[in-house]
Amino acid sequence: MALVVQKYGGTSLADLERIKNVASRILRTKNQGNQVVVVVSAMAGETDKLIRLAKQITSTPNERELDVLVATGEQVSIALLAMTLRAMGTDAKSYLAFQIKLATDSAFGRARIMGIESDKILTDLNEGRIVVIAGFQGVDESDNITTLGRGGSDTTAVAIAAALKADLCEIYTDVEGVYTTDPNICPQARKLSKISYDEMLEMASLGAKVLQIRSVEFAKKYNVPIHVRSSFTDNPGTIVCMEEKEMEQVVVSGVTYNKNEAKIEIMHVPDTPGVAAKLFQPLADANIVVDMIIQTSSTTSGFADMAFTVTKADFAKTLQIVKGNLKTLGAEKVVSDQKISKVSIIGVGMRSHSSVAAKMFAALAKEGINIHMISTSEIKISCIIDAKYTELAVQALHDAFRLDEPEISEDQ
Repeated sequence: MALVVQKYGGTSLADLERIKNVASRILRTKNQGNQVVVVVSAMAGETDKLIRLAKQITSTPNERELDVLVATGEQVSIALLAMTLRAMGTDAKSYLAFQIKLATDSAFGRARIMGIESDKILTDLNEGRIVVIAGFQGVDESDNITTLGRGGSDTTAVAIAAALKADLCEIYTDVEGVYTTDPNICPQARKLSKISYDEMLEMASLGAKVLQIRSVEFAKKYNVPIHVRSSFTDNPGTIVCMEEKEMEQVVVSGVTYNKNEAKIEIMHVPDTPGVAAKLFQPLADANIVVDMIIQTSSTTSGFADMAFTVTKADFAKTLQIVKGNLKTLGAEKVVSDQKISKVSIIGVGMRSHSSVAAKMFAALAKEGINIHMISTSEIKISCIIDAKYTELAVQALHDAFRLDEPEISEDQ
């Protein structure tokens, strides 16, 4: 008997017919002799609908009350799914996060999981029940309802799988797995059979929307294998797991892009110790995550220009903070640009192969695409480019690294 955690997203639960399809899939898994825990998101569009309601009242809803509101979407889903499973003849029980004590910190809208009490879940499983749990939500030490941020149900599922020491965490979505790039941009994109945690972390952080990055962090930390697959077919998906030897044979596994970026550049900053701290500490205090950072020499000796990127959602707040801090920094002016995007290549094989960066830059140059900023790690290279060239850049990089070619199997 295996313990399987399954997570279903909003598109899989969009209406009662789809909820019945999900219930049938869950029952098949249980009838194969497995214990099953199910984590669900709100029905498609429900969270956005609730946020719109709140913003009809005020453009800046109180964060605590907004979490109380948007968490109700998952309550509807778990109840409907548990009812459907019962109507199909199996015992099922639903839980909200506070009922199983999924403890988080108090960062409303972006809370982090601190711990999970698994006793109730294990008791139900041992009594033959299917347990249905609301994703996306938690409870802080003051019993306030919190939410984990967009895509948070993925994190809930993996965290529960880790707490229960589950054999597998299946993430069901509206795509069949993890692809070499977005098939909507590149029709030749190929589904990967396996991908390492590190590669998936980079893909998630660089724009791929298949899994939330924090869910992959949990999976890697607790070695929870994830199977990303579609709830609309029975085809195998992509296994996200520990790095395996054959993965290093592939230099680049995927190309990602992210149009949700904005660049801010501070011109003519004194090139002295402590200036960077003065710039970025107020942003950290405002919970703004800074992505790429670059510093270059200014035209005047003793000065530098500093540029960095943030999400478009944080752009206005960031710009306000930076402009208000110009005198403290001793800087000349601020220049900003929201018409940018980030394109990246990812692959664990990059650790042991040279000339990858040169090949990437040559592919972009061949298409006349200028690079504004560059960031690298052991297994990825990212470039900031003009947003209008995003699709062209993705296609060019996918072609340059021949990602449409079939994977090499172990026996080849």
